[in-house]
Parts: sequence; C-alpha cells; structure tokens
Amino acid sequence: MLIADKVVVITGAASGIGRALARRFQREGPRRLILADLQREPLEQLAAQLGADAVVCNVAAEADVQRLVKTAEDSCGHIDLYCGNAGILRMGGVETDKQTLQQVWDVNVMSHIYAARAALPRMLERGGGYFLITASAAGLLTQLGSLSYSISKHAALSCAEWLQVSHGHQGIRVSALCPQAVNTAMTAGSDGGSVAGVDGMLSPEQVADTVVEKIAEESFLILPHPQVKKYFQNKANDYDRWIGGMQRLQQQFAELMPK
Repeated sequence: MLIADKVVVITGAASGIGRALARRFQREGPRRLILADLQREPLEQLAAQLGADAVVCNVAAEADVQRLVKTAEDSCGHIDLYCGNAGILRMGGVETDKQTLQQVWDVNVMSHIYAARAALPRMLERGGGYFLITASAAGLLTQLGSLSYSISKHAALSCAEWLQVSHGHQGIRVSALCPQAVNTAMTAGSDGGSVAGVDGMLSPEQVADTVVEKIAEESFLILPHPQVKKYFQNKANDYDRWIGGMQRLQQQFAELMPK
C-alpha cells in the first residue's frame, strides 16, 4: 500500500512514533490524516501543523475507539490504513497489581480488538483495508523487567497475526511494527534504552521511514532493528538455548539496577 491519497488514522499520534508517523505520512500526500491521542494540546498543535483532523481518544475505552472510527468514516467514507500505535510500559513482575495489569492490557491489546471490531465491517464491504499494529520486539522476544509489557505485546502480535490469517483472503492487510529501543518518552530516563537498546537507539523518524518502506511492500513484520529477525530465528531454532541466553542477560540487567 502507498500512503498517497489514502485515509489514515493514527493513535498515539501526539508524541513519539505516532507523531513521527504522522509527519512522515503527510509527506506522502494522504487524502486525509486523522490523528488520535489522549493529550489534547500537543495533538491539536500537530494536527494544525499538518492540516490533519484531531480526535481526543482513550484507546482503552471501546466507545472512544468506535467514535474515532465513525468520525473518520463519516468524514471520509472509509479508512484505508488504521495505525494502532498507542501503547504504555509499566515495569514490574508478578507483584504488579491487578489494576496496572488491566490498564496495560486494555491499552496494548484490547485497543487493537476494538479497532478491528469497529473498522473491519466497512473494510470488508470495500474489499480492502490495512491495520498497522505497534507490537514491539518484546512481542517476538520478551521484555526484561516488565511482565505486563511482555505479555501484552505478545498478545498484540498474535492479534495482528490472527487478523492477517483470518481476513487476508478478503483483502485485509496487516503489519506488525516490532522495534527495539526508540528515543521516545517510553525510553526516557533509561541508559541507552536499557536492555532493549543493545542494538542501538533509533529515532522515531527512522522508524517512520522504515514503516513507509515496508507498508509499500505489505510486509507483515516490520523490523526497524534488523537484528531482531536473527534473535527470533534463534528463539525458534533452539528455544532452551535462547531461554538460557535471556536468563544470563536478565542477571546482567539485575546487577545494573539500583539496589
């Protein structure tokens, strides 16, 4: 898919990867950009700069996602590309409280299901549509230090996979964006992206460039850090060995954490 003359929705658009996607997509000449975020002021500022529409939206609430999709469909007739980019990271293991676990699950997983419920019917009627799901390399591997993020990003990747498998024959295309460390608010305060930054910290703009390239190819996996493919292959080829390597990395990570 080429972005030119397409109707594109981006969640989490007020900052980080979402903001970079909005700016990069605008250069491709979309028919309309609909930008969504909880942060009203930066969202509306960005929308004004790009000549885009701004919709304040909590992606963890299904009614908000339905309203976002309806707004886009009512104004443009359809959605060509829905970018489910909003996400949150909370550190912690099994001690993480239920409320935090639910919050992460709702933002990182349920938001994609809500989007598909709302946008799929019109896409299927038209015989085509595209979902970009920001799933993170944690969805292919794991996230040291965060049980909730690791579980939710695995589920987000599984959701993307299921949508492509189940509806690909009906013209639906899906890409799962799986970067490692990116210089955003999510990695702020960490030393080079912490463990995820082992292969370098990318800028959101670099990630957005890769997204445009890979969506044009309709690639399912979008890996701004190409090393992730090798790590994923290593995991599949020898799971026990991969687990052992990750255990050693976890030990190194724990030693660096403040006591």
